[in-house]
Amino acid sequence: MTAFAEDVGVRLGGAVRAHRHALGLTLVDVAGRAGLSHPFLSQLERGLARPSMRSLTAIASALGTSAQALMAAADAASAPITEPVSVVRHDTVAVDSPGGSVRSLVRGERAMLPSEYIGAPAVFHDYFQHDGEEFVYVVAGRIEVDVQGDLHTIGAGESIYYAGGVRHRWRSLDGEQARLVVVQQNV
Repeated sequence: MTAFAEDVGVRLGGAVRAHRHALGLTLVDVAGRAGLSHPFLSQLERGLARPSMRSLTAIASALGTSAQALMAAADAASAPITEPVSVVRHDTVAVDSPGGSVRSLVRGERAMLPSEYIGAPAVFHDYFQHDGEEFVYVVAGRIEVDVQGDLHTIGAGESIYYAGGVRHRWRSLDGEQARLVVVQQNV
């Protein structure tokens, strides 16, 4: 693991641990709620393991937050925010996501949590569902978005918005690598 990857892992693990401690939960509590092993969660908190977007989403749900909020909190740990401006460079936390990776485009606790997704799965995976509203802008490629069973094809330069609480998922079309900007409401 490179020094950069170790630093990202430590920052993300620290954000998870801080959130867990703030809620007064044990490793076993959170791991059980997330459907993960507590040794994995312990390794993640110590920066020895990196979660996928799926496992980070499960952990975030167990902590009553979102994966994007944990990623933004991890980035804030490397550059504490004292001003109302957030400048993001290439050294933000990135995690594996089906078909590619995702990274936060903002640092710290914010009302909106923009993320960049590079790649998307070729086939649909499990649905995501969270309280915050979500906006997806396709920078490159084409995706098919399934919102509670209704399918929508979205191409480069197009966007889709859906309310919080609805089940959704997306996949890449045409074998192209999709590049998305996703903005989620932090609730």
